Amino acid sequence: MPAQAPAVAGSHGDLPHGQPHGQQHGQQHPIGLYLKIWALLFVLSTLSYLVDYFHFEGYLRWTLILLFMVMKAGLIVAVFMHMAWERLALICAILLPPLCLLVLVGLMAAEADYTFLLRGVFFR
Repeated sequence: MPAQAPAVAGSHGDLPHGQPHGQQHGQQHPIGLYLKIWALLFVLSTLSYLVDYFHFEGYLRWTLILLFMVMKAGLIVAVFMHMAWERLALICAILLPPLCLLVLVGLMAAEADYTFLLRGVFFR
């Protein structure tokens, strides 16, 4: 029977079976944080419902609904998807492409309005 090499401190051999190997797999957050975020999401959903309940109309209605929607989505991404604890490079890699798309859509909408205005002026 060959002799076994002695266990080196910090290696797999010196840990009892089923013990963690010194690596953390994920983050642990207090349950209170999740309860606060849940309550805030509930409040934002209630405010979104109240927009229809009080019969807001036109741009104010859609502005409020979209504002509450973006706030809820931001909370979900920041806390439940752990983006609040990520590096700035990863946050920029995830947030900059949609932001660039929104800017391009805005530019196209401005150009479409300008083209529509010119057609009204010159082709009556």
